[in-house]
Amino acid sequence: MPDPIVPPRISRAEVAHLAHLARLAVTDDELDLFARQLDIILTSVARVADVAAADIPPTSHAVAMTNVFRPDRTRPSLPREAVLAGAPAVEDDKFRVPRILSDEA
Repeated sequence: MPDPIVPPRISRAEVAHLAHLARLAVTDDELDLFARQLDIILTSVARVADVAAADIPPTSHAVAMTNVFRPDRTRPSLPREAVLAGAPAVEDDKFRVPRILSDEA
């Protein structure tokens, strides 16, 4: 329930106006209920704005991230003949693939 000393942030008339804009049919009891509930929501949102977070830098992750790439080093791999042996088509010691673009530009 909102603090009786602090004036409500949203009035019953404003709730009625919002309901009209949203094309919602609300009763008088619902207007009072929604006004109280919206006041609680607006008060909670205002508290977030009061947090002193100016010294906290913006982040993209909840935890610190570091570069996860490994060093680029050459290492042994399969011989070319073994790799090309499983290819459906080979030409000039390379994989042969179907043409997807024409020579016309």
